[in-house]
Amino acid sequence: MSSAERLIYLPLGGAGEVGMNAYVYGWGAPGKERLILVDLGVTFGDMDGSPGVDLIFPDLSWLIERADRLEAVIITHGHEDHIGALGHFWSKLRVPVYTRKFTGALAARKLDDQGGDPDAVEVLEPFPHSEQVGPFGISFVPISHSIPESSAVILDTPAGRLVHTGDFKLDPQPIVGEPWDPALWAEVAKPGIHALVCDSTNVAVPHPGRSESEISAAITKLIAEQPGMVVATTFASNVARLKTLAQAADAAGRSVCLLGRAMRRMVSVAVETGVLTDFPTTVGPEDAAAIPRENLMLLATGSQGERRAATAQLARGKFLGLEMKAGDTFLFSSKTIPGNERDVLRIVNAFSEKDIEVIDDSTGDYHVSGHANGPDLEEMHRVTNPRMVIPMHGEHRMLRKHAKLAQATGRASAIATNGTMLDLTGAAPAVAEYVETGRIYLDGTAKIGALDGVVRDRIRMALNGHVLVTLILDEDDELLGEPWAELKGLPETGSSNASLAELIEADVDQLVARSTAKVITDDDKLDEAVRRTVRQTCMSEIGKKPEVTCVISRLA
Repeated sequence: MSSAERLIYLPLGGAGEVGMNAYVYGWGAPGKERLILVDLGVTFGDMDGSPGVDLIFPDLSWLIERADRLEAVIITHGHEDHIGALGHFWSKLRVPVYTRKFTGALAARKLDDQGGDPDAVEVLEPFPHSEQVGPFGISFVPISHSIPESSAVILDTPAGRLVHTGDFKLDPQPIVGEPWDPALWAEVAKPGIHALVCDSTNVAVPHPGRSESEISAAITKLIAEQPGMVVATTFASNVARLKTLAQAADAAGRSVCLLGRAMRRMVSVAVETGVLTDFPTTVGPEDAAAIPRENLMLLATGSQGERRAATAQLARGKFLGLEMKAGDTFLFSSKTIPGNERDVLRIVNAFSEKDIEVIDDSTGDYHVSGHANGPDLEEMHRVTNPRMVIPMHGEHRMLRKHAKLAQATGRASAIATNGTMLDLTGAAPAVAEYVETGRIYLDGTAKIGALDGVVRDRIRMALNGHVLVTLILDEDDELLGEPWAELKGLPETGSSNASLAELIEADVDQLVARSTAKVITDDDKLDEAVRRTVRQTCMSEIGKKPEVTCVISRLA
């Protein structure tokens, strides 16, 4: 190993936040490293911070500029916050995509949906199989999570073995997917682990995590006891939970109907790839409508209150001809992700108004997390015995607590949020440099930068309203007619009880009448004067300063 070469770690998403995972690793001389990208995920917009935005991506500008040095993209599992941006950015990267079989089927669909090449996906067998990719030996290590075939990634480098856990939990009986296998992980650790880059999501939870199998009996009992139709929602990717719910329905003599494209696709892919077996036969919505309510169970998308998902549509009325009624039961077999509480509560209240019984995860009987808790992370540290631990995937408080957990047992650690490049070559991590990073919004079909001002202006208009003022000037720079004001998102009258639009028009008319030729003949100066006048008028009348657009037309 040359002293001029180094092993780097650079999170572009997922470090300092939950979601939008994207982690770069590199080996080589500074500025010439051969690179790989582990995961390429999304997060979702919300009406408070990003109204109208469908998806949010990590800003990959740094990596795209160095795409000629990128060897591959590696996807640890099929959750949207790890795979959702793959189709949107592959055309700018154009490298092989390494996954396992189930994740590969999802990845190929992502690429195909966005005009990419599904053949770029290369499926690898799990450890001990290893693939040489540039300077890295790559292996997938099975580990349990809330989606089938989640895998940690081994990177064998000239600096030593690095393990990137991806999302994981220590579950000996996950229902679907591979269990936690301490013997396998001890084998992984035999050569020595130089660095463990590790999930931090549940580090603050003080008790060990529970197995997916522990909630099966409670769910089965609950569904058997309900008198009317039962509807349950969970994450569409949680195939194990879907199997538990469907089998519980089957045991209670209920037919199962899947509602929502994401759920149908996930079950279909899981069956096709062989990770899901013994799933009860399902019926379509048309057939479900004819089945007695007490003999029917619906599994619906939308556990986080997504407005267009099946759950929200059932709360508002009907979905594909199916409707919930008084005496039915709705089960949230999921955890509400922080930030989604209002959307979920809106649905809960809508069901309550229909006299529908709503059961959530507050008792812990019907949901378990897919992430390792604090004691589980300690166990992972113990089994792998790494020289250093780098916390990833989590808010800053989570990364900080995880770093302290590692340091308490004498392991080197460092907090690296998005854009912080670490040099992992030596005995302890060191900050190598800082990289400018951020977010990219998918707004309809257009990708826009978070700092481009589009969403900022949208928020300002939502908060303050908008005024459009039109002026027509003749060849002598005199007003032709009167100014015309059009209001959007503002009251028609203000404190004087006069028409706000007419007050604006009168004030702008006076502005033009008293302005000097220097202002009247300069569109920029006139525009600024009109904006200032409109905002002053509105502040006086309604206590708000709206966004203002001034259209100036001049007749030749």
